[in-house]
Amino acid sequence: MAHNVIAEAKRCLNCKNPRCRPGCPINTPIPQMISAFLNGEIKEAGKMLFENNPLSVVCSIVCNHGNQCQGHCIRGLKGEPVEISTIENFISSAYLDSLELEKAKPNGIKVAVVGAGPAGIVISITMARLGYDVTVFESKSQIGGVLRYGIPEFRLPRTIVDRYETLMRKLGVKIKFNITIGKAFGIEELFRDGFKAISIGTGVNWPITLNIKGETLGHVHYGVHYLVRPEGFNLGKSVIIIGAGNVAMDVARTVLRRGVNDVKVVVRSDRYTASEEEKEYAEIEGAKFIFNKAPVEITDEGVMFADTVCDENHKVISVSDKPELMKADCIFICVSQRPSNLILTQTKGLEINERGLAKISEDGSTSREGVFASGDVVKGAKTVVEAAETSKRVAMTMHKYLQGLNK
Repeated sequence: MAHNVIAEAKRCLNCKNPRCRPGCPINTPIPQMISAFLNGEIKEAGKMLFENNPLSVVCSIVCNHGNQCQGHCIRGLKGEPVEISTIENFISSAYLDSLELEKAKPNGIKVAVVGAGPAGIVISITMARLGYDVTVFESKSQIGGVLRYGIPEFRLPRTIVDRYETLMRKLGVKIKFNITIGKAFGIEELFRDGFKAISIGTGVNWPITLNIKGETLGHVHYGVHYLVRPEGFNLGKSVIIIGAGNVAMDVARTVLRRGVNDVKVVVRSDRYTASEEEKEYAEIEGAKFIFNKAPVEITDEGVMFADTVCDENHKVISVSDKPELMKADCIFICVSQRPSNLILTQTKGLEINERGLAKISEDGSTSREGVFASGDVVKGAKTVVEAAETSKRVAMTMHKYLQGLNK
């Protein structure tokens, strides 16, 4: 493994004007990291990665590298790009096991972080290192959010997520599990109890429905629910998955791993929205893709689909009035998610948009003083690296705000 990583790193041209770095949503210092690694400075390389992106080891596994860093590598124009993800994973994984993070002197200022997904992890680590007294409020019994409950184990081992909990606790972060802000208590109570700033990063884990007849039947489920605990579902012998994003691909691959051989991914338009890599994996593992089919009704036997026609922009412009039954024992709906918005709707002075997402300014501030938001609860279902990038900036906005209170 090490020899292959070193050989791959040596393929890097160390371009003066690298295309890989601006191709990364969080601007990872790729050439500098690789140079340090090849010079035997693996800890320095790991520090570069972690300081730029605390979730570097996660992103090295789950990012869509073909559309980002590796897709912009100059070597890819006439051959195979440098496998930046492999190099980053080797370095960042080794560093995460051995790092001793510097931490500012405790300042006694309390900060609340709502949600322990990617956004919450980045903000809690950043704020704790700046000397703040951080408490994380998580609605589930373990940290990770989408990292634990939305990405299958075969793609992202849970042990990696566990390492972040260990790191957070080493930094003095307090974690309260099984607490949903907006039920037992809300933002007002957090301010009452001395928290001077609050970060909301609750993600988007409520499914968007199709709003068609038959959606409440017992064999119809939502992909985001299935990925939380796949072993709790009775799948039968045949499965239809409606949708074509990365959640649909994860559901398809998980279902196939649980012994279902007849798995169809049915798409309303003429293209999929998942990454090319994830689609290829699902296909080679046995999923069959069927395009231009719109679900109009779900029955006990399966789904009634109507043929669709798309224009040159892949937008559906017509739907047949003669639907046909496609049989299946189990149906999964994977057409996107929306925020679990109890905290958003029950907080006075907090504005949300028409999609139910938190409205923020460019720096991450919400309409309520002292309340900030980042991650999917702001942008909708996006990527881990995008959540990390915005959360870095929001953490610094919180820091600036809190320092201003002491003047």
